Amino acid sequence: MSKKGQHVVPNGDKWSVRRAGASRASGTFGTQQEAIEKARDLAQSQGTELYIHGRDGRIRERNSYGKDPFPPKG
Repeated sequence: MSKKGQHVVPNGDKWSVRRAGASRASGTFGTQQEAIEKARDLAQSQGTELYIHGRDGRIRERNSYGKDPFPPKG
């Protein structure tokens, strides 16, 4: 998890919310949806990114709540 922001990651049969670089989870939840809601709240309040990982650990969705350049570069 090298990307800055909040990550929703699988943790056994549950889902955890982890801040990038943190050694401990911010919270562990029974469903992915509960973890996403918590991570979204944290990312919005901190102005960071939200990364949602699938069961395989790969990022499947990403949302930005930071100060994105407008218009976007590229």
